[in-house]
Amino acid sequence: MLSLPKALALSALLALGACSTAEPVWAPDEAVASARFVAPGPKTVTLFTVVNNRSGQGAHSGLLINGSERVMFDPAGTWHHPSVPERNDVHFGITDRLVDFYIDYHARETFRVIEQTITVSPEVADMVIARAKAYGAVPKAQCANSVSSILRGVPGFESIPASWFPNKLSEGFGRLPGVTTQVFTDDDAPDNHGVLLRQSKTEVTPTPEND
Repeated sequence: MLSLPKALALSALLALGACSTAEPVWAPDEAVASARFVAPGPKTVTLFTVVNNRSGQGAHSGLLINGSERVMFDPAGTWHHPSVPERNDVHFGITDRLVDFYIDYHARETFRVIEQTITVSPEVADMVIARAKAYGAVPKAQCANSVSSILRGVPGFESIPASWFPNKLSEGFGRLPGVTTQVFTDDDAPDNHGVLLRQSKTEVTPTPEND
């Protein structure tokens, strides 16, 4: 397990230099507070890598962080849900069913999803959340670069490579001690997005919890 002194966690709100060319999104305070979800179990950081089944090239990187709340950092991504408030690529209220929806949205006939998870201390998890919130809206094609920039500033993740390529980021994350890996495949058609979203409107309802 990665650890971090509390004193360092208190200074975790860092201003990160992301490009400002992406369109900012800022959900209201009430929506973010209402959606807040606290997942049971250990605190974790999970890297999702979407890989093209035909070329083997990485197509996207996303970061799920389970700390004092569970959020999804989906930089320059197209994933969204009507009930999930977003602030500059950080999505709030991520329940288990929304995690499943995120994976199903990306896994299809032409793409697979690699899920890599590491257990961390509560302080480390919250530091990653703070850095994701501070990063700002991410321009297209900078998903891996933004995730690597966020992680490299956190104790225990210093070995993560600075990279613009999702596969290289995934390889570096996989070398961290204690990482567990799953691969998700699906035979859905490449244009399954609309079907998944219509289904999720009735099937997915975030359930806010408190500590």
